[in-house]
Amino acid sequence: MAVETLTFGCRLNAYEAAVMTSEAEKAGLEDAIIINTCAVTAEAVRQARQAVRKARRDNPTTPIIVTGCAAQTEARRFGDMAEVDLVIGNHDKMDAASYAPMVVGAPLNDKVQVNDIMSVRETAGHLIEGMDGRARAFVQVQNGCDHRCTFCIIPFGRGPSRSVPMGLVVEQIKKLVANGYGEVVLTGVDVTSYGPDLPGTPTLGKLTQAILRHVPDLPRLRISSIDSIEADEALYDAVASEQRLMPHMHLSLQSGDDIILKRMKRRHSRDDALAIMTKLRELRPDMVFGADIIAGFPTEDEAMFANTLDIVSQANLTHLHVFPYSPREGTPAARMPQVDKKIAKERATLLRAAGETQFQALCASRVGKTETVLVERGDVGRTEHYLPVSVPGAQVGALLSFRVTGVVDGRLVGDTLRQAA
Repeated sequence: MAVETLTFGCRLNAYEAAVMTSEAEKAGLEDAIIINTCAVTAEAVRQARQAVRKARRDNPTTPIIVTGCAAQTEARRFGDMAEVDLVIGNHDKMDAASYAPMVVGAPLNDKVQVNDIMSVRETAGHLIEGMDGRARAFVQVQNGCDHRCTFCIIPFGRGPSRSVPMGLVVEQIKKLVANGYGEVVLTGVDVTSYGPDLPGTPTLGKLTQAILRHVPDLPRLRISSIDSIEADEALYDAVASEQRLMPHMHLSLQSGDDIILKRMKRRHSRDDALAIMTKLRELRPDMVFGADIIAGFPTEDEAMFANTLDIVSQANLTHLHVFPYSPREGTPAARMPQVDKKIAKERATLLRAAGETQFQALCASRVGKTETVLVERGDVGRTEHYLPVSVPGAQVGALLSFRVTGVVDGRLVGDTLRQAA
């Protein structure tokens, strides 16, 4: 058996899984299951613990290593599980030396090997050649977060904000393009905070411009998620001038109500978010937006929720990630008056339905148009606007010119015209 990684949570975890596998194998580990956890909700932690138990049932003698955000914030809880052989901190999981105890086989004084994440000051630019045969590769440009939203435990799982030097990012992307990747996604915990810890204090926009300038053969560049209030002028310039930067932005919105945004300790207002989307659409008229939204945040009443529901249609949000609020021990929001869980779930359902309506309208608007489609696995491709397309029999990684004739089961369908230039 080889090293197997089970990953939960964000796109950054997906990138890190590839690095972790490489580092574990570099250490000489040949047989292990690494579970890369997420701490964003209590449900994510529950799923990780459930995965640990299942992994042990299915693999009675295979070493099980737990790492990731939940392992960092709840290290002892995972260490107390009989099924777990080793718990590694979120920073150390990217270092081959952390896996050495499983190779040597010597007994540990403590199977919980988790250090103080707040003391970490660097994010290494790990170079990877690819990501498990995918057409799209995620590249970590930043880690950690210096903000303290009242609902969020992630800064305590990821540590302070720190950035990967621009040269290392460009070098990695050149390598991925040389290996045939048609799209790169810049990812991190708080991507728009990129740069102030580096010499010259670059910004996300300047990094984006540098990538597009120095990697001319990169067909498509995408940014995973932005905190809109931190967007810089260089990023706006890139949106306006560079067609290889995809016209799809995902916003860390969280709510459409100003009172709730203040109680979340977000740094933008409803009007701020709407103004930024308007500005981006003026620069790139075909820009589409997704958003993270929390339903049932503490103290949210019906009028506050109505403001959030309304912003989905007002801002034409087409790619929603909706979460019922989940209290995380140690965060200020967990001590606020809570919304009934049933109500939070009902509100999440309404938000998802509103998002699905917007999404279907966007799909319908593409009928009759010609799209450039990047082919992924499972006969599915993605347009520049991140819409799924049925492309049966197409070669993974191909960029196709595709004429849309209809929408079936949430996917665009039509005819492949030719290989895209």
